[in-house]
Amino acid sequence: MMYKLLMSIYKEFLLLKRDLGGVIILFVMPLVLIIAVTLIQDSTFKKVNDAKIPILLVNNDNGMVSQSVLENLQKSEAFSVVTKIDGKLITEVQAKEAVFKGVYQLAIVIPSELSNDLQSKIDQNVEKIVNSFTETDTIQEEVKDIVQQKEVKLYFDPAVQMSFKNAVMSSVDKMISQIETQSIYSTFQDQLGESVDSFEQNSFISFKEIIPRKNDKEIIPNSAQHNVPAWTLFAIFFIVIPLSINIVKEKNQGTFVRLRTNPVPYALVLLGKTITYAVICMIQFYMMVVVAVFLFPQIGLPALNVEGNLFLMSIVALFSGFAAIGFGILVGTIAKTQEQSAPFGATATIVLAAIGGVWVPVFAMPKMMQIIAKCSPMNWGLNAFYDVLLRNSTILEILPEIGLLFLFFIITTTIAIIYDEKKRSV
Repeated sequence: MMYKLLMSIYKEFLLLKRDLGGVIILFVMPLVLIIAVTLIQDSTFKKVNDAKIPILLVNNDNGMVSQSVLENLQKSEAFSVVTKIDGKLITEVQAKEAVFKGVYQLAIVIPSELSNDLQSKIDQNVEKIVNSFTETDTIQEEVKDIVQQKEVKLYFDPAVQMSFKNAVMSSVDKMISQIETQSIYSTFQDQLGESVDSFEQNSFISFKEIIPRKNDKEIIPNSAQHNVPAWTLFAIFFIVIPLSINIVKEKNQGTFVRLRTNPVPYALVLLGKTITYAVICMIQFYMMVVVAVFLFPQIGLPALNVEGNLFLMSIVALFSGFAAIGFGILVGTIAKTQEQSAPFGATATIVLAAIGGVWVPVFAMPKMMQIIAKCSPMNWGLNAFYDVLLRNSTILEILPEIGLLFLFFIITTTIAIIYDEKKRSV
């Protein structure tokens, strides 16, 4: 039995040897993928972003409020403020046109008389509050001018993401609120006279992030820790294509029929394929780890920290490979031609990656998609990788994900065996 298994494995390596170009692509494509994607996404994980986003600022106020907004934006590490084009101050029409054409991603338009009207409104409100503490019966109400509400306009490039819009609007709203609060404090101080020192304008409530630690070191997520597991899984599942194609080739060329004329169980043939492609999956995994550990720092990317995690990561990669192999065996068994297996395998892998959280985080998906994501083997593998790298989990804590991946392999392989038996019995 062992000899038959070894011969089955040898046969699989011979098939792969005949398509060296495909094998090379199978290894090179994931490396190019993780380097490109990590380079693109690296800036989103950095505290300091070297590439600032230029934004247009149209200042029709030229008062205290607009000055504070300008100073806060200039202090920001995310934006560079543009107030002039060709040496001339930008108008709202020019800003709107430039943003809607995609030249700039954002324009902020501050309305005229914003500072004066804000101060007038605060004066009225503070005076009303102060008067409420006096003998209001003897006070004659003066008719005050109604101060109209002001709007700070934000123009966004239609191509920018909603998350960017929400972040900018939240930041601008926070800036304006701080300015209003400071103005209210100052006006109260002016009204109360002797009690000027009784107001403390420093924030009473602050926020502090508690970062998990491992071996007295902070576990700070970076682009490598997020991208390497995700695109490793994507690459591992892409073996569905060559595996299913080889199975279809064997059926169409009669190789499989000759194998079955010998006393070789179909399960043993599949075991040979499983071992062969599991080796390929692990080679893929270790190649990507080597690149992330040694090459990333050379090109300005954060290195993947695998200290104390490599063994558990290897287990997750192995069982993820089993899940991909089981799926590839099922596709190859059911498909009748290579034209069926290859496009279906590629499309199915992309769909599993999309719903599994490789491209978009699961928590950002609609509720229905979050439920569907739990059915994707890529989601199980991705969560297991994150548990090891970012959540400091033990092997017992990742057993549920590993168990699901192996169960997926067992179910898909069993279905393939049953389907093959029924098809041959007809």
